[in-house]
Amino acid sequence: MIPARSRTITPHAMTPSSQAFIQFALARNVLRFGEFTLKSGRRSPYFFNAGLFNDGESLARLGGFYADALSASGLSFDLLFGPAYKGIPLVAAIAIAYADRHRRNLPYAFNRKEVKDHGEGGDIVGAPLRGRQVIIVDDVISAGTSVRESLAIIQAAGGETVGVAVALDRQERGQGDRSAIQEIEADFGLRVVNVASLEALIAFAEQRPEAQTHLPALRAYRQRYGAC
Repeated sequence: MIPARSRTITPHAMTPSSQAFIQFALARNVLRFGEFTLKSGRRSPYFFNAGLFNDGESLARLGGFYADALSASGLSFDLLFGPAYKGIPLVAAIAIAYADRHRRNLPYAFNRKEVKDHGEGGDIVGAPLRGRQVIIVDDVISAGTSVRESLAIIQAAGGETVGVAVALDRQERGQGDRSAIQEIEADFGLRVVNVASLEALIAFAEQRPEAQTHLPALRAYRQRYGAC
């Protein structure tokens, strides 16, 4: 296992890319302000549902944001892995964006929920994982269950996971003081790339008059549930 790294790659301060992504997510109603009850039972002043990136234009733009964040990260990798089911369209979109924007032809793969016992068989679809340096792609990391399952799949197939890419880092703790992302970074020595984060969202709201009414709730939520 490689040494743990303590922080996500993308700075928490808002960048032009994270600002553009937040604007894009708000325009597509993927990101909403309000009052929402999360699966954890927490009352959140915002909600992010990447499943609403559900048309060709949205998916193309989303893939571009991921590809740019990964390219800027400096991580060395040569395959994208998408956990079924949400990760499947994400890795395809990122691979297309990489070829178009960064002139790099990246292979990708994803897992089946059920092992196929006919045809080519197996639980992996796409490029072979053996000998590859792999990035796991997901929309967000809540409990980290999907990433942990993917790590086992990739290792069993002979690949090496070197990082994880997510659209939004909520930067909130789980049962302890750390977030699920921080736990994954520390426990597995992985680097996590995010396109945007809660602190970027707060910085965005600070600069936008139409969003400033949500600032007190966003800051209070970060204060109460934010990871150390």
